[in-house]
Parts: sequence; C-alpha cells; structure tokens
Amino acid sequence: MSEHVRGVRRPRIAIAGATGRVGAALIANLAVDAVDIVALTRNPKSTRLPAGVDTAEVNFDLASTLSSALQGANRLFLAHGTSETQVANEIALIGAAVGAGVSHIAKLSALGPPTRLHPFDWHMKIEAHLATCDVGYTILRPSCFVDVLARAQAPVAQGTWGGTAGDGRVNLIDTRDIADIARLALIDDQFLNAQRAYHLTGPGTVSMPEIAIELSRLIGRPVTYQPRTEQEHRAVLIASGVSEMVADLLLGLDRIFRDGVLAETTNTVIDLTGKKPRSVFEWLTDHLSSFETPNR
Repeated sequence: MSEHVRGVRRPRIAIAGATGRVGAALIANLAVDAVDIVALTRNPKSTRLPAGVDTAEVNFDLASTLSSALQGANRLFLAHGTSETQVANEIALIGAAVGAGVSHIAKLSALGPPTRLHPFDWHMKIEAHLATCDVGYTILRPSCFVDVLARAQAPVAQGTWGGTAGDGRVNLIDTRDIADIARLALIDDQFLNAQRAYHLTGPGTVSMPEIAIELSRLIGRPVTYQPRTEQEHRAVLIASGVSEMVADLLLGLDRIFRDGVLAETTNTVIDLTGKKPRSVFEWLTDHLSSFETPNR
C-alpha cells in the first residue's frame, strides 16, 4: 500500500474474530501496513486479544454496541465462531457496518456446494444477505482448515485415531494463507467498491490414510486411521466430551471428505501472493510434538 499522505485518513480496519486463527494471523500481518486496527470483541478482558491493538466491545443482543464499535472504521474483516447464532450475528454486524459507512467487507466464508450441512448452509445465508447490500466486499471461500487435524493430536498419540472419511480426498488449507489473502483484500485501495469472491485451497489433496502414513514417518512409529461407521464415530465423539452439535459438524465434515466434495485445487493463493500455499505436511511438521505425547 502507498505511503500515508498528509491529510489523508489512514484506513481503519475493524477485525471481527480477532482471537480466531485467521483473525489473529491477519492482525499480525497488518502490523507492517499503514493502517489502524480495532479488534471487535465480546470479552474485552480476554487474554487472547492481541497486545497493543485497540479493542471495542460488542454485544449482539444490543445493536447500538455494534454501531458504536464500528464508528470510524472504513473496512471490516468479518469472521464468527461456528454456532447457531452465526447467521443472525454476522448479518447484524453487516448491517451495522453499512450504517457506519464501512466501504469494504472481507467475509470469511467456506468453499463448497449448496448443502444443508452446517456451517456451509449458514455461510450461504450470510453471503446471500451480503449480496443485497450496497457495499464493496470480498468473500473468502477457503476449503477446510488444516487445523481440523488438531482434533487428531490426542487420538494419534493414544493410538485411537479414526473416523468415517475413508479414502476420500480433501484439499486442506493453512489459516495463515487465508490471512495473507484477507490482508490483501483489506489494504486494496483500487477495488474498494468491487464485489468478488476468492476460492482458496492448499497446494493439493490428501486422504486421512495418507496423513497417517506421513505421521508414521515423522513420529517413527505406526499411525493408522481406523475406519468407523457413523454410529461408531458419533459414540466416540460424544464420549470425548463434544456436544451433539459439534458431533454433527464433525460427522458432516467426514462425509464431505469421504465424498471428495472439497478436493478442488485452485491457484488463487499463489496468483495473489506470489507464494505457494503451505502444505498439510508442513503443518504436521510444525505441530508434530502434539501428535507424539498423549493427553497433551
């Protein structure tokens, strides 16, 4: 981005989802840019908020807090944790952003076809609403986060990893690559009024058995991915302490993996950043210690 010119206001970027994986990486990326950042948060005392960044408290049950938090902001990164309130909360924040004069919204969405599976259907509803708004936007549609493999860390260490994905192939993306694209969308002065979508993937597809083979090589002991029926895997998930909703989400992901729904590979990351997206195997290497020690 060009140098700040005297008399021209620096872009002020509001970050909704500042403590999430993409949001946190995005804030770190924006530290090198001539922008001001405000992190929107429901918990201003959270220790996960980035140090040295302005914060603004939001309460989705009180619309006035959304408008107040966005005063002075002219760009918004919109992300929300997966929950049954996601659609209502994101739509409310979009409305507040448009009312506050925000000129461009970068919305974190999801790659995939029309489906009834959560959270894909939730993102579809939010995208449809955003399309009715008179505002510039960039919809970021990443394939599944590679971080989903963090759920396998304890089971791998304990020798109990498994699921219903079978040999299905999926293109997993590193959240740092998504943050790189989000940064570009938010600092782009040329296309503030454009309405566009980016499909974001990693460099290629993998299967869960292939990941098991790579983990076996890295750890130095056999790692297997145990095939289960949906009923068996649901029982395992519930026994591990997850809620019924989370169990449904994870079973839905396995179905999508099994069916190859997210096996698409795009060149968007390298085309926009000039860098090849990070691979699943790089992520495994970076997080290897958590796969080696039970109960970590």
